[in-house]
Amino acid sequence: MDEHPIQGLMKTAMESIKEMVDVNTIVGDAVETPDGNVIIPISRVSFGFAAGGGDYQQKNGEGGGENLPFAGGSGAGVSVQPVAFLVVGQGQVRLLPVDSRALYDRLIDLAPQLLQQLGLMVKGQEGSTRKEEISQPPPGYQPLA
Repeated sequence: MDEHPIQGLMKTAMESIKEMVDVNTIVGDAVETPDGNVIIPISRVSFGFAAGGGDYQQKNGEGGGENLPFAGGSGAGVSVQPVAFLVVGQGQVRLLPVDSRALYDRLIDLAPQLLQQLGLMVKGQEGSTRKEEISQPPPGYQPLA
């Protein structure tokens, strides 16, 4: 049995989607900065696909068997949205989200460093630490944007 024309439409559309979306679309190419950090972009990719068609009767209303005229179409859409950046360097791996709603996640990640700073401040008030130790952020500290 011959292939139905809609199968050709679907095959062509799917091949085009495969060409557009690959692993480098989701996890982008790594970029090395002059200070030795490697930044890897992470994205969310979503796509939709639709195909349809139909066989039509001859204009005079009589069917023509298997040789009916065919009409069809297909379409696809792709959305790529940046989600975060993975930063590797200086002995650390950090995930920096693009979404500002991730502030709470960032605060939780910084909690151990904040507690360490509070401990240094308490010791500083007792006179057991120097002022310079308290004023310096811990290694790898990134201020919230």
